[in-house]
Amino acid sequence: MSIDAYARYWEMLSPATTADLRNLARPDLVFRDPFNEIRGVDAVVAMLDRMFRDLGRPRFVVVRIASDGPVSFIRWDFTFELRGRPLRIEGVSEVELDGEGKVARHIDHWDAAGQVYERIPLLGSLLRQVRKRLAAHD
Repeated sequence: MSIDAYARYWEMLSPATTADLRNLARPDLVFRDPFNEIRGVDAVVAMLDRMFRDLGRPRFVVVRIASDGPVSFIRWDFTFELRGRPLRIEGVSEVELDGEGKVARHIDHWDAAGQVYERIPLLGSLLRQVRKRLAAHD
């Protein structure tokens, strides 16, 4: 499998295709993002199934792919609806393929504070104040 095929999997992801991950990844796949740390492809498929149950119209768009040996970086935009409100998250997935071309490790990097937590009314206000105080000043 190529990293391009894996990126296409995410762009074509739907409730009917979540289980296709089993064909692309190792059974002991390691997946991590700001909210999850999961070991095992079956657990990742279950997480994706929950995503489709809990979020409205989730969709990934791959923006760019860069590779260096067995490690690739996939830049993506994730759009979805939460309680009828459209949201967008920008991120990068660090993906490592094993010697057989199966995904061994998938680590998502994105700003949970700025893209999610700051949108929560009381918490968001507090986080924006903290960010402002930590910002570099002249």
